Amino acid sequence: MTEKELLKCSPAELTDMGICPTCFDRKHNGAIFGDNTNILIYKDNDIECFFANNPRAQGHMCISTIEHYHDMSEAPDYINEKIIRYAKAFMNIIRDVYGCVRVYMCTMCDGPANHYHIQLIPRYDFEKRGSGNFVKPRQEYIYDKEKLDRVKELINEYANK
Repeated sequence: MTEKELLKCSPAELTDMGICPTCFDRKHNGAIFGDNTNILIYKDNDIECFFANNPRAQGHMCISTIEHYHDMSEAPDYINEKIIRYAKAFMNIIRDVYGCVRVYMCTMCDGPANHYHIQLIPRYDFEKRGSGNFVKPRQEYIYDKEKLDRVKELINEYANK
């Protein structure tokens, strides 16, 4: 398949072909998932943190490795430890900024060529508890500059400790 044809494929189709959609997207400047600079919260040499562009709840975030690893089992321990530390900080920040009751953490690195990432999915007091929160319907991302700026401020404080 040509590069031009690959650019027309969905993330699932790329995964099924053994091509990591995240790495492909980065190589092609957001051709698959779009430009995420407006939802990027934090980035360093190891990880990037961003709001999900099709969230299951407002405040839904992802933490992804910069380098390609299929899942946690392939990543070095220092990366896994960093992701867990940042996930904990983000969970507290999401609760504070978005006013949710809980933040669930999950990873679903599935398929022959996925990219290691975790998702932080808020649950609000009007929602039921339980695993159904992992499969809530996707929504449109609602840009909220005030909340985005507050989250960035708090995570940068955490990162610079």
